Amino acid sequence: MKTPNWIAVGSNPIARLAIAGLALMLTTSILPSAGSADTAPPKRIRGTIDTISDTTLAVTARGGQKMTFKLGSDLAVTGITRATLSEIKPGSYIGTAAMPQADGSLKALEVHIFPASMKGTGEGNRPWDQGQSSRMLNGLVGDVVGTDGHSFMVKYGDKQQKVEVPDKAPIVMMEPADRALLTPGAKVIVFAAPNDPQTAARVLVGEKGITPPM
Repeated sequence: MKTPNWIAVGSNPIARLAIAGLALMLTTSILPSAGSADTAPPKRIRGTIDTISDTTLAVTARGGQKMTFKLGSDLAVTGITRATLSEIKPGSYIGTAAMPQADGSLKALEVHIFPASMKGTGEGNRPWDQGQSSRMLNGLVGDVVGTDGHSFMVKYGDKQQKVEVPDKAPIVMMEPADRALLTPGAKVIVFAAPNDPQTAARVLVGEKGITPPM
């Protein structure tokens, strides 16, 4: 079959420029923009530990999938314990998975309180994966709004957001921990390394049977 004239580039400079332009369009269309990369939630797996060794962690995800992660020497482990609303005070550094409300506030699905040593961890307001439009807000508790203690302002950077905490929202405390907490049967959230989804960079583990709610 005869090659169409528009494909026969040869030494035609106009044709070469056209194909170069097309290649650039295809390349840029498949690459994520800087904005989308900044707001994409990190990969995380919620599940139950099956087995643990010095180098691997086997987990059954909530959907039933069996997954095995490599463990590096720099693995970060965070323990999750129960807490109460009264432990959230002005100056507390917290995180909350939450849903946006019509008035611009956030309704907490859960709240986790960071110890002083973890202040500043993940500060900001970003997409989360606990329902469409869910957010993860990490910041410093400022003014308490109202008299029931269920609403307060959370500051992050030069911004702030009102958070309302329903009675049934789980409240937990985070604390740095070691691998001794990673035992078969423990409920975990495994955060994969950004450039290696088969390697666990961080694990949140519930203590005393707790399921991490975030």
